[in-house]
Amino acid sequence: MPMTLIKPCTWTLALMLGAGSLRAAPVTEAAAQGVPAGASAAEAAVAADPDWILPRLAQPVPARTDFVEVRGSALLKAPLRLSGEYRRPDATTLVREVRAPYAETTTIRTGAKPGQGEVAIVRPGKPPKRFSLARAPELVALQASFGALLGGDRALLEQHYRLVAEGTRRQWTISLVPKDASLAARVREIVLLGRDDELRCIETRPARGNEQQRTLLASAARAAAGVADASQLAALCRGHGAAR
Repeated sequence: MPMTLIKPCTWTLALMLGAGSLRAAPVTEAAAQGVPAGASAAEAAVAADPDWILPRLAQPVPARTDFVEVRGSALLKAPLRLSGEYRRPDATTLVREVRAPYAETTTIRTGAKPGQGEVAIVRPGKPPKRFSLARAPELVALQASFGALLGGDRALLEQHYRLVAEGTRRQWTISLVPKDASLAARVREIVLLGRDDELRCIETRPARGNEQQRTLLASAARAAAGVADASQLAALCRGHGAAR
């Protein structure tokens, strides 16, 4: 069975948000101090809310971002660590390219309506695996939220998730609690963690058990190169590591 059918929800939101919303930005003195360019310290300390966060996740295509994914499992002696790149080459195509510890490229091409589209999984030396999005209910549920996330449309997003924002504009989190029963049966919540206008990490928390998955994006992923310690990765995820 393809990995995407086993745990589609654990990486698809990262693909949608990461590839669609993050772009490399030049380092400025203000950014190095943890304050976005043109913003005062007082402004950065203002409480964050979805209306402030969501527009900052929207960016035009094409876009791409590095990622480091850490997935725990009771069956593994150590967490599985994957690294690679998320890409959104156009408005209907989503790509997740794993480069280590193995090579695998998953491409989602969405259709005009929710549930339409195809997933293709390619590994070197093996024939591609393809299946319809209709075979993966979790992917369909996430796909329905795709336009809302990338468009910063809070009202449409709240049709599929209950939103809870915490923190300040300097360091914030926003939790997405699924309303869709099939997705909620597998995922308790998806937590986006950011600093200033950058989404740094996505934590996927399962409905049962504690095998949380953490996906570091953009500057957090680049800072995680060579880092194996779980506590250090968690610190990078939560914005306590080096600024971009």
